[in-house]
Amino acid sequence: MTLLEVHHTTIYRYARAVKFGQHRAMLRPRDSHDLKLRSATLAVSPRAEVRWVHDVFGNSITLLNFQQPAAELRIESWIEIQPFALDTPRYNIAAAAEHWPFAYGTEDRRDLGPTLERHYPDDDGKVRAWALQLLGRQKLGTIELLTTLTRAIKQRLRYAVRDDEGTQEPLETLAKGSGTCRDYALLMMEAVRALGFAARFVTGYLYDPALDGGPAGTQGAGATHAWVQVYLPGAGWVEFDPTNGIVGGRNLIRIGVARDPKQAIPLTGSFVGSMQDYLGMEVVVRVERRGG
Repeated sequence: MTLLEVHHTTIYRYARAVKFGQHRAMLRPRDSHDLKLRSATLAVSPRAEVRWVHDVFGNSITLLNFQQPAAELRIESWIEIQPFALDTPRYNIAAAAEHWPFAYGTEDRRDLGPTLERHYPDDDGKVRAWALQLLGRQKLGTIELLTTLTRAIKQRLRYAVRDDEGTQEPLETLAKGSGTCRDYALLMMEAVRALGFAARFVTGYLYDPALDGGPAGTQGAGATHAWVQVYLPGAGWVEFDPTNGIVGGRNLIRIGVARDPKQAIPLTGSFVGSMQDYLGMEVVVRVERRGG
């Protein structure tokens, strides 16, 4: 049995004691057939009233309301999970969707809704043209097409850690030829939507097998991670990580899903004071294997 433990620490520092507005955290996964949550612990300083809600996507959200001011805000999360994802997953895609292009059924389209729609401006269709150029003129099955695109993004773009908050728009990522995992995920999500697929953004964590003597080269394991899910009739939501060229949930720990990255930020909040009061933040994420 394999167990993974995630320790996620976020620290905000200020020049003086400040008051805090409500903070919203997305740190806790939900049980599924491929991931079992065994334990979850949250520590917050200064003390806060804690409420749990489900957002519109069914993600588990923690709402923190603070009563006392402080010069430091520390939020620590420990989760222990048991993953069941296969190293080489097999997908039983409906016959009508085995090859691209295909059309979703009427009921699926009704439920998939905005996950089928492009969310970022691209009047000249550059993202779609770029994706088609990566795929070439060869005829590909649906999984083969999505796998090719996932791995091509990893190979063609340069992974770059960026301190700026937020996510680059797809055209900016293409222009720079580089980005973070969130940028890669958004680019792929918009690209497959341009090809007619339903897709959504995923936030979570990544286990690096190199910690246990496995192959090196994993990107994004020392922080929160982001990737994409694509809906395939018969197979459901399938995971694609363009940052690492991963297909399937292997080494991925899913925390939340959303139609847009702005809805899948691990921690947001506010404080009362001037910008000069804010000294910065520190985020440390460790994902460790607990069993063999």
